[in-house]
Amino acid sequence: MPIQHPRLRGAGKMSYIHITEENIDKEHICCAMSGKQSLAKKEWLKQRFNEGLVFYRSEERGKCFIEYIPAENAWVPIDADGWIYINCLWVAGSLKGHGHSGNLLSECIRDAKEQGRKGICILSAEGRKREFLADPKFLSYKGFEVTDISDCGINLMALPFEENAELPKFKECAKHPAVDEDGFVLYYTDQCPFTCYWVPRVRQTAEEHNIPFKTIHITDKETAQRTPAPVTTYALFRDGKFLTQGIQSDKKFLALAGL
Repeated sequence: MPIQHPRLRGAGKMSYIHITEENIDKEHICCAMSGKQSLAKKEWLKQRFNEGLVFYRSEERGKCFIEYIPAENAWVPIDADGWIYINCLWVAGSLKGHGHSGNLLSECIRDAKEQGRKGICILSAEGRKREFLADPKFLSYKGFEVTDISDCGINLMALPFEENAELPKFKECAKHPAVDEDGFVLYYTDQCPFTCYWVPRVRQTAEEHNIPFKTIHITDKETAQRTPAPVTTYALFRDGKFLTQGIQSDKKFLALAGL
């Protein structure tokens, strides 16, 4: 039987499974990718559990989960010592509209307070929902505030527990994302299983069309925290300028390249 955290139960029949080192090999982790791509993500998670990473998913199989970690160990270039950073809060498909986002966020808040943390923080887009980022309207409704803004329109939002808490900020490399290379440059990690699937396909597509395309695979926390972009799971640049955090398919990439 799946391990289930006794404190995390929603109203009615909603309940959630706590993914741990002990059960991760046999549990689905909710992301849309499966098989080899899911294995890459699971290996990434396994290496984070001893750093304080927490992962909950709905007992009902689907895209419904939260993943968070002490901000000191987050794979993003932020200054947020003493905070919890939410890697991902994702509820989609038939599981939307049933209160799952609120339930999962409430557990994160409870856990962060129990740990004596200053608050929780997360990345969002400026003004509207953007793919692979949290919904700013939902966060604002839950009491989050924007504490820093990157030049590329990605915000750092936070929910402080203390009135005078020092608020999270981007490091300069994330606040002003840029690289000194022409062509396409992609930074990515194994945190999202979509990268394992699409990055090799886009790389092959770029080669077939003679498109300059360089990939930088981030494999450790220290490098991630120095990455010249607010998002490290996928940060695509073109001619030095940040282009998107949205993971590209081969067809989308060709459209970006004007082909």
